[in-house]
Amino acid sequence: MYINGKTVFFNEPPVIVGAAGVCGKKEGEGPLASDFDAIFEDTTAGQQSYELAESAILHDAIIRALTDARVSAADVDFILSGDLLNQCMGSAFAIKDLGIPSIGLYGACSTMALSLANAAMLVDSGAHCVAVGTSSHFCSSERQFRFPLEYGGQRPPTSQWTVTGAGAAVLKPHNEANGGIKISAVSIGTICDLGITDANNMGAAMAPAVVKKDHKILSFHTENIA
Repeated sequence: MYINGKTVFFNEPPVIVGAAGVCGKKEGEGPLASDFDAIFEDTTAGQQSYELAESAILHDAIIRALTDARVSAADVDFILSGDLLNQCMGSAFAIKDLGIPSIGLYGACSTMALSLANAAMLVDSGAHCVAVGTSSHFCSSERQFRFPLEYGGQRPPTSQWTVTGAGAAVLKPHNEANGGIKISAVSIGTICDLGITDANNMGAAMAPAVVKKDHKILSFHTENIA
């Protein structure tokens, strides 16, 4: 691999050989319903708390991704996963019984991209099989970042609805994969803080970083084309 600025390019791109995505009832009623591998009609997924439900759906997504990749937990060198809970406990409980060396990541909305980026670099460095995953749950997120639903607080118009769902993927080296999506490059962004303090308006908090990153990527590609 070689690095140009904040972007890492792979000479032999790692390949996503398996993936899965699951979601909750509300997401299953939307236009992307057919893209999910499973839809949980029960927001607690049969568990005693929303936090345990988040772990359960993440575990389900990871098992589905491993099955899709036709590998077992014993074949995986590392698993990188994160969520929106303190100490990434959603991920910890989801993968604790799989026996895979784990690396916890916290990137909030960027966790899936962050885990894929780091997994790709691990594969490029010699790992033969790396799994990644992330999850969120509307109810556990509200309790974590704002107010428990039981509080009955009014949500302002700028409030976002955190998705109830989980996603997972499995990566392998280019020469060990029989088809799949290649990760040709990864770009790691920098922290961009314009002082947004409204916890109910995360769109405004994240937008500056997106604009800054996309501008840099566009500038880089334009310079190389010229």
